[in-house]
Amino acid sequence: MTDNKNTIFGWILFSGIIALGLSIVSGKVFHADNPEAPEKPGLFIEAAEEGASGPGEMSVEEALNTLPQADLVAAGESVFAKCTACHTIEQGGATGIGPNLYGVMGKAIASGSFAYSGALADKGGNWDWNAMSEWLKNPKAFANGTKMSFAGLSKIEDRAAVMMFMNSYGSNLAVPEYVAPEPTEGEDGATDGEAGVEGGSIDPVEASEAMDMAQPVPSQGGGTTTN
Repeated sequence: MTDNKNTIFGWILFSGIIALGLSIVSGKVFHADNPEAPEKPGLFIEAAEEGASGPGEMSVEEALNTLPQADLVAAGESVFAKCTACHTIEQGGATGIGPNLYGVMGKAIASGSFAYSGALADKGGNWDWNAMSEWLKNPKAFANGTKMSFAGLSKIEDRAAVMMFMNSYGSNLAVPEYVAPEPTEGEDGATDGEAGVEGGSIDPVEASEAMDMAQPVPSQGGGTTTN
């Protein structure tokens, strides 16, 4: 019986030694104790930096001219539905959580009898197109400490539409004209192919005028004469 126990313990000890040896050998082969970077790294995917912005939005002037004014007013009426919980816009409309907005476009910021927050009252200036756009985009960023809890309209198209709608109620603030920027050199082939540039096309008229009149001209006899 004792011999059997010794045999069993011997096999267990032998198995443990074999397992320990295999662990040591595999660690040496696969560098488990000293991990190394692969000779040829795989594809790295760079995450966008926090706070990085995407392509810039169009300007207020451009947004106000993307559609006919009547279409923007109609679209703005739908957007303004988000504001009706706090505001009225009809002439003589009641003051609610927020002030009545009739004729607000172009007026001085925080003007009137409404009890505005000090943050907004201290802003100064008028509700022009750019100021109203920034206010509608993020009221708390425009006037830190404002009592207005509205989260804002992130899309410039929505802001342009609701501003045009508000402007149609007692304001008639002039809509700024949008002028597209001039293409820069090399953009849309603005300067490609100009005459006089290496590789560009040559105007035959300019080329003929540039010829020297004293250049030899072939004669009828096959020779050359000069003036």
